[in-house]
Amino acid sequence: MQDFLGYEKEKNNFSRYYEHLPHLPHPPHPPHPPHLPHPPHLPQPPHLPHLPQPPHLPHLPQPPHLPDPDYETIKKAIFTAVAGVFEQLPSLTMTKTAVIIDGKAVAEKIQGQLRSQVEALVQKASRPPGLAVLMVGDNPASAAYVRNKERSCGKVGIASYGRHFPKETTQEELMEAIAELNEDDRVDGILVQLPLPNHLDMVAAINHIHPDKDVDGLHPVNLGRLMRGEPGLCSCTPAGVMALLREYGIDPKGKQATIVGRSILVGKPIALMLLAADATVTMAHSRSPDLGAITRNADILVVAVGRPELITGDMVKPGAVVIDVGINRVTDYEGKSRLTGDVNYDSATHVAGFITPVPGGVGPMTVTLLLQNTVESYIRRLGLG
Repeated sequence: MQDFLGYEKEKNNFSRYYEHLPHLPHPPHPPHPPHLPHPPHLPQPPHLPHLPQPPHLPHLPQPPHLPDPDYETIKKAIFTAVAGVFEQLPSLTMTKTAVIIDGKAVAEKIQGQLRSQVEALVQKASRPPGLAVLMVGDNPASAAYVRNKERSCGKVGIASYGRHFPKETTQEELMEAIAELNEDDRVDGILVQLPLPNHLDMVAAINHIHPDKDVDGLHPVNLGRLMRGEPGLCSCTPAGVMALLREYGIDPKGKQATIVGRSILVGKPIALMLLAADATVTMAHSRSPDLGAITRNADILVVAVGRPELITGDMVKPGAVVIDVGINRVTDYEGKSRLTGDVNYDSATHVAGFITPVPGGVGPMTVTLLLQNTVESYIRRLGLG
């Protein structure tokens, strides 16, 4: 009750105070803005006269029909221009660093040693070593190889008993000729020049050669001996590669060796030879995925696939030993024929530490190791060791 009475008392005091405040006047109204005059009317623009229509132009004659461009001529011109640009680049931009493995010089050295060896052996024996090369057909490349082998035989003192058969020779006739040479005491080595005509069985012919006269090292017995690490006649091209490595002081022991190619002629035998020399061997081929990633790990790279310039410089480990076994005949942009290997020599030679050229690298060694196999067979058969 007291709170209520106190509230009423305060209310009455506030009302009396408010009654004594003066009344404030109302603020004046703001003046109205003045009326602006309307803008004057602008005159209409004058009408422009109609322009005359342009005269009709006469029809131009159709251009004459041009002949189709000679794309071959254009392509040759482009290649010639590009080649000229590269020829004018300073030689210092791409300095050749690789040591060139001169197979021709090494082959001549070995043949000289064989000639001296044969001269000494003939004094003990009643005859010189003998080699029989059998060729069937008229393949020009094969004929050139056979002539080269026969000339090389003469240089080192090996008697040549080569025989040339017509293309129509039957399998039976070829097998009879091989059997006769197997029994001929004058002959220490027999080689069937490949390729044979399509109707002849190459495997049967090679298997018919006596293993001790198989100077190409392709008989199953000799391949088995190689697999087992036993003495025997080895395949000539892989043996030539190993001879080049020895001549240049390249020891495969402890090195990563990559073989690109899996043929029975080169790829598989060279892999076994490098394994026997304590290299760690990787086998690859043209269908291996990311081939460059494999080859770039190789300290020794052997390429034998028969594909021109498959391996380029960016696929080579810096300082690697590059052995190019391939030999391919190609036609350049000028229509000229030339020999090239399975490695792009121009690019690889700026990266590799050692490299074999084509020609002049492995090729001469193949013939030389054929002669060496013949002399070894001669020594074994006559007990001259």
